Amino acid sequence: MNHAPDHHQMTRTSALFSELKPRLLSGLLLAAVALGLCYLGPLSFAFLVVIVALIMCWEWGRVVRGRDFDAAFMVHGGAVAAASLLAALGLAALGLLVVMIGAVLVLLIQYSARGRLSALGVPYVGVPAISLLWIRWDEPFGFAAVLFVLLVVCATDTFAYFGGRGIGGARLWPRVSPNKTWAGLISGVAAGTIVGALFAFFVEDSSHVGLALLAFLLALVSQVGDLTESAIKRGCGVKDASTLIPGHGGFLDRMDGVVFAAFAAAIIALLIDPYAPARALLLGS
Repeated sequence: MNHAPDHHQMTRTSALFSELKPRLLSGLLLAAVALGLCYLGPLSFAFLVVIVALIMCWEWGRVVRGRDFDAAFMVHGGAVAAASLLAALGLAALGLLVVMIGAVLVLLIQYSARGRLSALGVPYVGVPAISLLWIRWDEPFGFAAVLFVLLVVCATDTFAYFGGRGIGGARLWPRVSPNKTWAGLISGVAAGTIVGALFAFFVEDSSHVGLALLAFLLALVSQVGDLTESAIKRGCGVKDASTLIPGHGGFLDRMDGVVFAAFAAAIIALLIDPYAPARALLLGS
């Protein structure tokens, strides 16, 4: 006996694919630009990082303070841009100092109820930017290491989205992000881990188990980043940081996983070999 397809399931599937098209197209375009500039070298990648970071600084002001180009943004953006350029030139430690000074200055300028959150935006954007550029600066493994981090986060985000929307089930943290589910978390982390293991085929002398474990950690951390950004937006009464990226919202919305994963990758590399961070990530030595 034939049964008519479940109308609710069909509607849900149709909505999923209608949302997917702009999300997929904009995601592919951003990925192509990012990978192209990253491949060309540290300075071209730094150009991209600075542009994206400045947009994120602007979005942070909109989310936290409800303002666009105020004095806090000028300091925020200036500190992050300067720190990123220093990191691209191999002066990551000096870049971190600039970020810390920028955070203090923003706190002094924006001494109010949300002053601390405004100041937090400087390291939130600046430290991951420095991390990625510090890793990219380490030749000849820099490009591959940055590609690894971005691919793991991309796979995690994509499959978390499909797992959450397609499978559904119990909510992960309804008060912070009502749409995120445990199925999405597990799907995303599993996908990121698999991508990490497969990446070892393309890196000579790397370990499948080692890169899978690293990818698992970065995938898990990237999901923490996603939840953290959702909590910040919810606390500020904002749904999306902006509408600059069709299907994704703003760059803060798109880069939340990268923010935490890049920082985590830098910490891991620092603990293994601070003089060769990209090699440390990929080869574990």
